[in-house]
Amino acid sequence: TIKFLNDNIRRGIANYYDDLDFKNIMDSVQKRFKCCGGEDYRDWSQNVYHNCAAPGPLACGVPYTCCVTNKTDIVNTMCGYKTIDKERLSVQSIIYVRGCTNAVLIWFLDNYSIMAGVLLGILLPQFLGVLLTLLYITRVEDIITEHKMGERLFDVMGQRSAPEFTGAGCCMCYPG
Repeated sequence: TIKFLNDNIRRGIANYYDDLDFKNIMDSVQKRFKCCGGEDYRDWSQNVYHNCAAPGPLACGVPYTCCVTNKTDIVNTMCGYKTIDKERLSVQSIIYVRGCTNAVLIWFLDNYSIMAGVLLGILLPQFLGVLLTLLYITRVEDIITEHKMGERLFDVMGQRSAPEFTGAGCCMCYPG
């Protein structure tokens, strides 16, 4: 499953500038989890603009959301310039070298009790609603079956007669 996730992230990275939704999600994840790429920062070589063979200023670099920054620093959008072909140790002070897949998995493992509580809080009422609905449906079906059996019983015995309203009064809703 991790390989599948990394493959999909690499596919998304290849279309990073064409798919605005993926771009926004990836940028947000990289900032929030202080990570870069899927498996690691070298995944950005899958993108035509960030590939080392590409012309232009983005070649062999990573997006600025991969950069190590302080809250007081001004954002330098070219901070990841020429980092893909460098070794991890030489760029770890400039960009985040850890992949986002591992960062998100570690976050889930650290917060699994909270996630389990939220999941239980969402799924338990849904399950109870489905269960009560099934009980209600079976009860309604039982009532319908009883009603039909009662009608058949009266039809077979020939005892079905019109109701008497002789003492019902003038509007037939109050007893006489």
